[in-house]
Amino acid sequence: MRIVFAGTPAVAIPSLAAVAARHEVVAVVTREDAPLGRKRVLTPSPVAEEATRLGLPVIKANRLREEVTERIAELQPDLGVVVAYGGLVREPLLSLPRLGWVNLHFSLLPRWRGAAPVQHAVIAGDTETGAAVFRLVPELDAGDVYAELRRPIGPDETAGELLDALAVDGAALLADTTDALAAGTAVAVPQQGDVTLAPKLSLDDARLDLTQPAEHVYARLRGVTPEPGAFALLGGERFKLHAARRTTGEPPLAPGAVEARGRRVLLGTGTDPLELVTVQPAGKRAMPAADWLRGAASPTGLVLS
Repeated sequence: MRIVFAGTPAVAIPSLAAVAARHEVVAVVTREDAPLGRKRVLTPSPVAEEATRLGLPVIKANRLREEVTERIAELQPDLGVVVAYGGLVREPLLSLPRLGWVNLHFSLLPRWRGAAPVQHAVIAGDTETGAAVFRLVPELDAGDVYAELRRPIGPDETAGELLDALAVDGAALLADTTDALAAGTAVAVPQQGDVTLAPKLSLDDARLDLTQPAEHVYARLRGVTPEPGAFALLGGERFKLHAARRTTGEPPLAPGAVEARGRRVLLGTGTDPLELVTVQPAGKRAMPAADWLRGAASPTGLVLS
């Protein structure tokens, strides 16, 4: 089967590899090279680099405009596949492939439709999530579902760790679905349940409210790790919290208060303290929390807000 694959970040690479191993990928559509790093060097997307490694034709476009549609039409694809491309597929491109388009989405639809489903699931305290392959339609993530998988969310799992796992498991699900579509045996069913939305997270979403209960603070920290990256303010500057642990049986601390207890560095919340593991003060590298506290100018009386 002739397939056009659209994807951009590293999370889409397992899907590209799985589909390309079973079908003819006639083009890979990905976003244009973007400036990265302090020197802002124009860098191909992870999917562009993988497509080049696999010897597949690459179309770089941030918008699927008329010229892109015309290039894809010339390829006469049977199916379009989307995995985290970062742009919308609209008509007439949506109806161009003989079998339409399918999308691998990292949630149990219709829960968490949108750009950041894994992050929102973790922040909300969900205990289960999964992935779904659905038919692409004009409405956001609303098409009928061909297949899904389910998995628990670990109590200490970050959004990044969960997304990496779903990327691998979802790739197999997607490849099986493309096989079924090629064989004419795929069956899609309408989504059922309450719709919740998962818009892209901003930096404001990554700021921790330390007056909330510990479980809410910890869920948000995990949900915004590694991106946009959890933080609080220290002396008016952004203080990043890369990793933390829950505690039990510790005397409470005032929200935001930092205190060394034995070899551990604890952070107060609205209920139990959290143990800080890895932190990054403004203008410095990431470091163990204990090293940071030892080197702090005033290690007592520190308060994050």
